[in-house]
Amino acid sequence: MSAMVHVSRKRWGARTGAWVLLLALVAPLAAAAGSGPYVGHDIRPGVGVTRMVWLSEYHPPLRGTPGDTPVYILEGSQPGSTVFVAGGTHGNEIAGVMAATVLVEKAVVTQGRLIVIPRANNSASTYAEVEYGDPEWIWLVTPSGPRAFRYGARRTHPDHHGTPDPAVYVHPKGSTFEGYEIRNLDRVHPGRPDGTLTEQVSYAMVELIRRENVHVAFDLHEAGPTSRLANMLISHPKGLEIGALALLNLELEGISMKLEHSSEDFRGLSHREWGDETDAYAYLIETPNPGQAPDRMNPDVVGDPEAPLWKRVGTQLATIRSVLEAFTMADPSFAFEYTAPDYADLEARGLGAHLN
Repeated sequence: MSAMVHVSRKRWGARTGAWVLLLALVAPLAAAAGSGPYVGHDIRPGVGVTRMVWLSEYHPPLRGTPGDTPVYILEGSQPGSTVFVAGGTHGNEIAGVMAATVLVEKAVVTQGRLIVIPRANNSASTYAEVEYGDPEWIWLVTPSGPRAFRYGARRTHPDHHGTPDPAVYVHPKGSTFEGYEIRNLDRVHPGRPDGTLTEQVSYAMVELIRRENVHVAFDLHEAGPTSRLANMLISHPKGLEIGALALLNLELEGISMKLEHSSEDFRGLSHREWGDETDAYAYLIETPNPGQAPDRMNPDVVGDPEAPLWKRVGTQLATIRSVLEAFTMADPSFAFEYTAPDYADLEARGLGAHLN
């Protein structure tokens, strides 16, 4: 499961038509110099992607709005369980965006289904918080040449939200936050079908998890390097034992992660609400982003010596893989097999080498 996939000529030939069609569909997203709400979405689906839909498929009012975003589906030849991965809940947590992008471009599923959204909050990816020193773009050298990826913001763009932020945001289940958190996708779950743009994006994601009978769901995040959340797996209580097994296996590989369970008193977060509102086992992965340090100004979010981007993406991918391996060992109903780049692959060749 952890080895880098090598695509045979026969498999490539069988999938070429679908790949070309998908590339044509997402071409408007791929032009870094383009305009509109999908600027910076240079995602080039690999041969493992069997189809692409839009998030609005699960909530039609999103269609044509800055909240709509591509959903990539990788289907194996054998039936099995469904796994969901969301990157870009916060647009500035770039390791999650890039880990999801690596899966879209390089993963191949042989049993079950993998559903991936690289830019969960598309609106947040349309702008960068340059006033805090955040970059607008990151650049990576890939086999097809230099590629630019948008470094977004934490919250939905204020212009897309529709109304001014309240003084205080009170989640329907009771938790209280600063008013601007009403635009934070990871504070409004499970969303509302007639709510703000952010709440409707959340609602669509929860509908996806329900309708597609997702067994395991991952939300990929980053935290400040000194945050207690850095290098942490947060699990809904029903998946805590499997999470512990996964981190034990990672520790044996030399990758250290902490484990925390979702608090029932802290509402609106994916790992809590996805687990409460659906049958899925929900997990959130955090890695340490130098761009989220308290004193950040012009941080090196790609080549930082302590937390380079390849290492953070590799940790995200390895944690996903380890959790899925733990399910395979512990849950007889779980059936999922795939190949994708892992930590050792990125350590050996870098992140760009594992993109198209």
